[in-house]
Formats: sequence, structure tokens, C-alpha cells
Amino acid sequence: MKRKLKQLKKRISVFWKDENRKGIFQIIWEVVIFWFVKGELPYFYFGKFLYRKDVINYKDYLSSKEVDSITLSKNLHHYQYASLLRNKLAFALYMERNQLPVPKLLGYNFGSRFFLDENVIHVADKNDLAKYFKNLFNTTGQDKIFVKAIKEMGGEGCYLICLSSLANDVEKYGKHILSADFICQEVVQQHELINKIYEHSVNTIRFDTYIDKNNQIHILSAFMRFGRGGNVVDNGSAGGFYLSINLEEGTLKGYSHQLMKYGGERLQVHPDTNIVFDGYKIPYFEESCALIKKAVSYIPDRIIGWDIAIGENGPIIIEGNDNNSFITPDIAYGGYLGHPLFQEILEEAKTI
Repeated sequence: MKRKLKQLKKRISVFWKDENRKGIFQIIWEVVIFWFVKGELPYFYFGKFLYRKDVINYKDYLSSKEVDSITLSKNLHHYQYASLLRNKLAFALYMERNQLPVPKLLGYNFGSRFFLDENVIHVADKNDLAKYFKNLFNTTGQDKIFVKAIKEMGGEGCYLICLSSLANDVEKYGKHILSADFICQEVVQQHELINKIYEHSVNTIRFDTYIDKNNQIHILSAFMRFGRGGNVVDNGSAGGFYLSINLEEGTLKGYSHQLMKYGGERLQVHPDTNIVFDGYKIPYFEESCALIKKAVSYIPDRIIGWDIAIGENGPIIIEGNDNNSFITPDIAYGGYLGHPLFQEILEEAKTI
């Protein structure tokens, strides 16, 4: 309860201090209209910054009912595909089996039961866990390993384990790792032009894909996420921010977006490196688009949010999500209902 109250105060503070907000009477009028049109309390009006002066088409943004109709649709989503996307171990194995580029799977665990090659190892405590990781480092030749919870989302349960700080990392994350299920993967070697913006996290592109009623694959939109302040996770839920991408040019567009609970900050340059965002060319962008469409042919769920990293030699698939909240892509696109395919998507969502 205290946490929710604190978040509410934060959102109110962000709104009240926002110098770019519309006049109070215009906001009240738009809130009433949004409430009437969407048929629900207008919290998305504030959460998606529709009160800002530069947002004219506020009715083009998705309501929670519209989002739910898509994410819960049995016509757009199928269990057998969603299960591959949600289980990160199954996803990694399936992608590797079909020779699609993903971070190499090094090991995994189910609680205290750890797997390395064909061996099953019982890990009782943090001391045993340190030995497991040391063995993993020795066998794979890696000096860093990315550990990711099999079922978590939004950047939760992601840890970087380093050989140079193994004891400290195990002390810090060991309890969480031993109490849940995780995969261990190689750390992506990010392209130098992406590292130039921010090197401490793997900065991923989120592509939304849609298979239309004629079985054609479309990329609806794309935006890129960046970490900051030494954080090893780029996700907006972890305090990072994101920028829209011009699909035709393969470049970053405009200024950054950030979730309201983290301040709703808008930036033209990265705060750690001072790199200007607008017009920044993303390497291997055309190859990323081609890879995404290929990935959809292997997991043909009709609506997927894909996370792609730009490696030294090309794009790498990090994960796919069938249960996209659509909050960030809705903001990044500038109102998804303005997309030429979205009316069809909403109609298809209703089809049983």
C-alpha cells in the first residue's frame, strides 16, 4: 500500500511539474472525452502523457480495454506459441535448434538443481553456487555470464555474473537464483556504434509484429531502449528510457520517452555519453527487420513484441513476448489507433 501511494505521489509530481502540459481546462475537457470514448477511468490519459501540448490525437491511444482485447484474444494468440515465448529456456532451445541467432545457452537451473552439459548438479548454498559458476566460467571460457529468470518479464530477475567479482555477485544474487529457475547465457558483444551511446547494458530494439488476416507478416513499429547510470538492464521498467525508430531510415527519432513512475523525462542526448539521439543510424537495421520476419515464421503468434540486440556481426534475438502491454509502443508510435492496420487488429481480436 505504501509503495502504491509513493508511486501515485510520484506521478502527480511529474504531472504538476511538467512545463509542457496543456491548460487545466483543456485537460479537464479531454479527460471527460477520453473517459466517454474509451468507457473507462482515464488513467492512461495521464500515464501516457496525453496531457502534453504536443499530443493532439489523444483519442488514438489505446485504452486498457483495447489492450486486453488484443493480449487475451484467442484468435491472435495460441497457447502452443505463447508457451515457447514465455518460457525463456524453451525459447532459447527452440531458437538454437532452428539456427536462429540468440545468445548461446550455457546452463540453467530449476531451483537447487543445476544443469551443465549432460550433468545434473545439486547446489545447496551460495558456496556451492560460486563453485558452479567458477566451473561454468572454466568450461566455457567466458568471463561474464548473463543470468535470466525463466518466467520473469520487464527486466526482472536479470543479473550479470562476472568472474572478476564472482564472490560479491553470488552474495548479492545467490539467494534469488537458488530460489527460482534461471538460464545462463553468453553476454552479447554489442556493436561499437551502440556501445558508443551506452555500453553497460545490451540496448535492445523492440519490434511489434502482426500476421494479418491474409497471413502476411508486418512490422507495426520499432523503438530502442537504453540503460543509464551503470545499469546492466535497458528495460523501461528498470528505469531506462526508449526512443522511436524511423522504420524507413533505420534511425532514432526525436527525443526519449520514460515511464511516468521514473520521472517521465524527455532527453535529446544520452545523459551518460551526451550522444545526440535524433537521426542516429542503427547498424544492421535492415538485417534486423529481415530476421524478425523470419522469426515470426518459426513462431507464428499473430501479435508479438520482439527484443533484438545489435551484435558485432549482426542482429541477435533476445526474446519474444506475446503479452505486450502496448504502453511503450503506443507512446513511441504516437497513438497506435492511427496505424493503418490497427482497426483490423481490433476486429480480428474479437473473432473467435
